[in-house]
Amino acid sequence: MAIKREDDFADRRKHLAELSDKELKDKFWNLVEEIIDPLIEEAKTHTSQSIERSVLLRMGFNSLDARAIVNKIVEAELLGKGAGHVILKVSEKDELSVKQAGLAIAEGKYNKDELIALFDGGESK
Repeated sequence: MAIKREDDFADRRKHLAELSDKELKDKFWNLVEEIIDPLIEEAKTHTSQSIERSVLLRMGFNSLDARAIVNKIVEAELLGKGAGHVILKVSEKDELSVKQAGLAIAEGKYNKDELIALFDGGESK
């Protein structure tokens, strides 16, 4: 037997009733930021080679290329920036497709200093 929930919507929305559509939208996005900001901060310091390879697989790279790309990014000490982010920076800088940029990194066409320079000096900034 299912328990019927009392309808308390009117009570729960009282603090929102007087807000305009713009104020409601602003409140919504502020609440979203409160939820997402800690997740973003956590992700900045809690990634791994495995996670980054997984991201690259979802971006369309095969497992061998993903491993090679992540290894180059680790060598450059940029793993915390995110493999996809590093690829995007290369892609934008040299007007390459994301796929081309990733493969160029894997092939060693960008050295550690070139990759670090994409981030104004690297990990600490």
